[in-house]
Amino acid sequence: MDDCIFCKIINNEIPNTTIYEDDDIKAFFDISQVTPGHTLIVPKKHVKNIFEYDEDLAQRVFKKVPMIARAIKESNPDIIGMNICLNNGEIAYQSVMHSHIHLVPRYSDKDGFSMKWADNTGVASDEQMQERADAIKKNLEG
Repeated sequence: MDDCIFCKIINNEIPNTTIYEDDDIKAFFDISQVTPGHTLIVPKKHVKNIFEYDEDLAQRVFKKVPMIARAIKESNPDIIGMNICLNNGEIAYQSVMHSHIHLVPRYSDKDGFSMKWADNTGVASDEQMQERADAIKKNLEG
């Protein structure tokens, strides 16, 4: 993609701090560094989001996540956890429309990163929950 910033980073047309690269992915520091070591894992094949992955691409990309996450954690004894996020679509906070996985090292509950999860326990009835599950199940592949 000619106008994709991540494709340009993959092709080294834009300066970046790469921490890992192979035939399938490039892992580099997010310029924003939400926390020190914030890394993006980007497939070299341009896919917009998780909905465009096929099984082969998913296997090749996602199998690298634990290796890179461990390397980041082991790089700094102050890292006590890590958020791993894959945002899909603008509503889900995806800002670059080339799939990318965020690895955000966590140092404390005051390190500048947070996620808020609503608690909707009991809002849906058991019947509504089952209807949702059935709708998903009938769309599963394979």
